[in-house]
Amino acid sequence: QVRLVESGGGLVQPGGSLRLSCAASGSIFRINTMGWYRQAPGKERELVASILNRGDTVYAESVKGRFTISRDTDKNTVFLQMDSLKPDDTAVYYCNAQISVSTWTLPKPYWGQGTQVTVSS
Repeated sequence: QVRLVESGGGLVQPGGSLRLSCAASGSIFRINTMGWYRQAPGKERELVASILNRGDTVYAESVKGRFTISRDTDKNTVFLQMDSLKPDDTAVYYCNAQISVSTWTLPKPYWGQGTQVTVSS
């Protein structure tokens, strides 16, 4: 069984910073892409940033230059450093990982439980 556990959300003022963490545990053979999605009230879930196991990154246009995704491959952990936060960044942030549980199974997506990020003065 695979689990993704997020931490680091909270309330921050506009212009502030937060760092999210997500640790994957359980019966993991290989993790391919890890990433962060977010969902604001009344909106679709959207990709924020993702990172491949070789380090290539992808960012949503709205967060480029403000957010940085990184990964500790040895600890199966992904981080999202969020700087210059704006009220529009308010959402529930979800960790996602493409994980294979054995050498003969294809990777499939796993999700964390979500962590609330609120940007407000």
